[in-house]
Amino acid sequence: MSIFVLQDHGGGRFSLSGRMTFDTAGQILRESEIPFEEHTRIEVDLSGVDETDSAGLALLLEWITWANHTVREIRFTDMPEKISAIARTTEVEHLLRRGERWAGFIDAPGP
Repeated sequence: MSIFVLQDHGGGRFSLSGRMTFDTAGQILRESEIPFEEHTRIEVDLSGVDETDSAGLALLLEWITWANHTVREIRFTDMPEKISAIARTTEVEHLLRRGERWAGFIDAPGP
């Protein structure tokens, strides 16, 4: 059994479930590269993440940095409370929305 699953639902919609931790963050990042490259607008549902730590926050920030550098948009739904708490504690919570360039993008037709 995999310790995480990054599932592509089409149209730039993805879901991540399982562990988003020091043990998995690097592999999640590598596995997201090719499917994310195919889209200019990406939404990642995190409701299935059942374990996370500061590496999970680092992963989200890495995705946001990549999106900003490649003129893409990325946003996260159902973020685990632990990620939000770590982001507040480290005063980077505002950075978690920097990947959102266009309001209401997910309802717009994809590329």
